[in-house]
Amino acid sequence: MKRAVPIVTIMLVLSAVTGMGQSAQQTPQAKPAPPQKPATSPPAAQLPSVPVPPDYVIGPEDQLSIVFWTEPKMSADSVVVRPDGKISLPLLNDIQAAGFTPDQLREKLAQAASKYIEDTTVTVVVRQINSRKVFITGSVAHPGPYSLANSMTVLQLIAVAGGLGEWADQKNITIMRVENGRPTTYRFNYKEVVQGKNLKQNIELRPGDTVIVP
Repeated sequence: MKRAVPIVTIMLVLSAVTGMGQSAQQTPQAKPAPPQKPATSPPAAQLPSVPVPPDYVIGPEDQLSIVFWTEPKMSADSVVVRPDGKISLPLLNDIQAAGFTPDQLREKLAQAASKYIEDTTVTVVVRQINSRKVFITGSVAHPGPYSLANSMTVLQLIAVAGGLGEWADQKNITIMRVENGRPTTYRFNYKEVVQGKNLKQNIELRPGDTVIVP
């Protein structure tokens, strides 16, 4: 005679099978992540840049990044404006950059590239400004040229140059400037300015200005 299987055993087996089925149904299968398309060129916002003054125009020795969004081979991550005012780019060769604002250069590059590509979206990023310089000479600790990437007054330039020399004539400092093609001079009395008097003479310097400390 065959032995009867206990009812308790049958119920345990059915319960285990049912639990395995529910566990398999509840476990979701991970979906593969969609493939990401490689970027055609780095976003301009991620490129290092410097603050650009409102009256800024590109000049020799300035460093630029040129980004063509659809043609990365035409882009240049770091290009320096040559002494002749031009930059060299793949396919476009020599392009005049000095004397233009970044927006004007962007339009010029887009027009030149339209001969070769349909989408001429291009970005010009200013990475370093080396063309804007002021000069200080005479009785200061460190005479010479100084970069004018941001605004700077006469007093600030003297401070950057290490301060006045021991025998400097503090009352008769001169700023030389060319305006409308003509040389112009401005007087600067260091003693008055540091005492808070006649502060209008502490003018904001412009590219090309020369401060003379006798």
